[in-house]
Amino acid sequence: MALLPPRGKECFFENLKNQDELSVTFQVGDRDKDATEQLHCDFWVQSPSGKVLKSLTDASHGSIQIKAEESGKHIYCFSNEDSNLQTKDVSFNVHGIVYVDVNDNSGDNLESSIRKLLELVYDVKNEQNYIVVRERTHRNTAESTNTRVKYWSIIQVIVIILNSLFQVFYLKRFFEVKSAI
Repeated sequence: MALLPPRGKECFFENLKNQDELSVTFQVGDRDKDATEQLHCDFWVQSPSGKVLKSLTDASHGSIQIKAEESGKHIYCFSNEDSNLQTKDVSFNVHGIVYVDVNDNSGDNLESSIRKLLELVYDVKNEQNYIVVRERTHRNTAESTNTRVKYWSIIQVIVIILNSLFQVFYLKRFFEVKSAI
């Protein structure tokens, strides 16, 4: 998780070898459970040479995958530089696939099977974390909507009661007989 203050930027890095794959999924939210606004941020991934490999602008959530074309420190950043007012909460998962040369016979078959199984377990864990964050965001939106519907219904009931009372008193006064003696 990263907390992006107004006009802020958070960067992280992964050391990748040539042909390694990197996958990042993220969701922008707010820590306030009553907030309903869809928040956005900018996201990009840079190669060790500084070249921007992928970028998303004004995204509320996203998923990117890259294959490293060069070895070194690959940097990925979240930016809130367009906002002067809001602090944003970015939940993200990073997972990747380490490239293993098939022609390299130094490792045995059991070790590679265990490595693949470990990768799959990490993928499942990362997807579960992402689903938990999405569920929390959707639950907050649903609770906020339910609260607004409740208050709107109460206001409608009050307006109907006041309208009924007004009509009763108005009609009662309309049918009163005024005697002039």
